[in-house]
Amino acid sequence: MTEMLGRPTIGELQERAHGVGHDYAKGSPHIRHHSVRERVISAVHTLVGEIVERNGQCRVLEIGAGHGTFTDHLVAAGARVEVTEMSAPSVAVLRRRFRGSRHVTVTHDPEGKEIFRSEPVDAVVCVSVLHHIPDYLAAVEHLIGRTAPGGAFLSMQDPLWYPRRSHLSMSVDRGAYLLWRLGQGQLRRGLATRVRRLRGHYDESNEADMSEYHVVRQGVDEVALQKILAPAFQEVRLQRYWSTQSGVLQAWGERFAPPTTFGVLARKRR
Repeated sequence: MTEMLGRPTIGELQERAHGVGHDYAKGSPHIRHHSVRERVISAVHTLVGEIVERNGQCRVLEIGAGHGTFTDHLVAAGARVEVTEMSAPSVAVLRRRFRGSRHVTVTHDPEGKEIFRSEPVDAVVCVSVLHHIPDYLAAVEHLIGRTAPGGAFLSMQDPLWYPRRSHLSMSVDRGAYLLWRLGQGQLRRGLATRVRRLRGHYDESNEADMSEYHVVRQGVDEVALQKILAPAFQEVRLQRYWSTQSGVLQAWGERFAPPTTFGVLARKRR
């Protein structure tokens, strides 16, 4: 349902950006690049394995699963997973993909309300999600409340908070993005989008500005997130790393470039 002012909802914009035939891997470093993907997979197996060993089961809420790239790994690690996803075409893919699995439930969540339910879970997993939630700190606080004692919270692949980053970090990151757009034959689109972002003007009816680009315009405050998680969990581990769309620039950046992205794993809910 479109808002009163005629602007499409975030759910509708998600469906435009991630419609039928959308290739999540094309612009997603955590899916494309082995080193980045392995960070996520390793964290998934760590948190699920620990909970299964202690409880004999692990109930996971996976928010914004896309086409289920990491859902498979959650199941392989021993979890029962409830997946939520805004995009109806992505939900259709997920339901086809996991139709024979007793361990996966897929929920269409066009308005992003499912995370605010009260049912307890053993772990929450968000991969490339928090930067699409305007009040992500409040959302995380609620998710902490849903996490059962001994449980875990994992968020990966969010941009580091811009105000804390150096000029070099921002410049290298933006340059890598434009070079990738050039390689995709989309330099004009990349430049136009960059100009809008630099001016701080965003088109609320354009999925490139409201879905593909972070709704949280200054990145995610990893320090504030860590402070919210620390009182509730016995261990909170923050990882900062470089990630970009191009394979060549990913390999180069891992050796020479400053971090642009982070993940956080909170274990053993108090």
